[in-house]
Amino acid sequence: MKRSVFFLSDHTGITAEILGHSLLTQFEGIEFKQTNIPFLDSKSKALKAVEQINWAAEQDAVKPLLFSTLLDNEIREIIKNSEGQLFDFFEAFIDPLEEVLNTRSTHAIGRSHGIKGYDTYKTRIDAINYALKNDDGASTRNYHVADIILIGVSRSGKTPTCLYLALQYGILAANYPLTEEDLGDAKLPAPLRPYRNRLFGLTIDAERLHQIRSERRKNSLYSSQEQCKHEVNTVEELYQRENITFLNTSSVSIEEIATTIINLTGLKRRLYG
Repeated sequence: MKRSVFFLSDHTGITAEILGHSLLTQFEGIEFKQTNIPFLDSKSKALKAVEQINWAAEQDAVKPLLFSTLLDNEIREIIKNSEGQLFDFFEAFIDPLEEVLNTRSTHAIGRSHGIKGYDTYKTRIDAINYALKNDDGASTRNYHVADIILIGVSRSGKTPTCLYLALQYGILAANYPLTEEDLGDAKLPAPLRPYRNRLFGLTIDAERLHQIRSERRKNSLYSSQEQCKHEVNTVEELYQRENITFLNTSSVSIEEIATTIINLTGLKRRLYG
């Protein structure tokens, strides 16, 4: 079964996508064809969006799902008159909040992802720069200021998790790859030993690692099932021997990995939203 889905916003559409995706993951057996229509901030753009929605409705012979964070009443009315089934996040929550708080909302566009102040913006940029400069063991000189250092075999999710921690939470996250040479010594690499209390391990099922590495280097020793199994088993033995908390990332999203790490380590986030 196939169903068209539209994420509609008068800004980036990030909020509509995140909330919409969260809801759609609860429904299995349906193939969702997803379209993001951001910056829907004029009547002409709204009418053009309605044409897309109505065309999808005709092709699918069923109403497309519309997840909206639109604030402009005129544009919302135009969308409501389309052939789609509208799920309006702001309408669902803003009106009850106005009643409870006994005040009108600003209905300002882009508040959730705008720059809320120079300090907040600088915190995010500094954290992202730190993650990039301290990625994949490229430099270990600044580990003394790291909030956390992710370790694990190649392709276990270290880099995207560090960037997500930086972008969403302002956390200074470095990562260090445990290579064949490191695993052969059966000890923590020397650069990591002074920072044992900041280490967090990532692991992954050997079969999943084989699939990921094969997309990068097919039919190589690096991607072979035997090599993947050896590295995973060895790194997990290292974690257990060194009493390092670790997480299996095989079927977990980057968002979930980051949130789990914060929960397990008690890391203090510097950014909220």
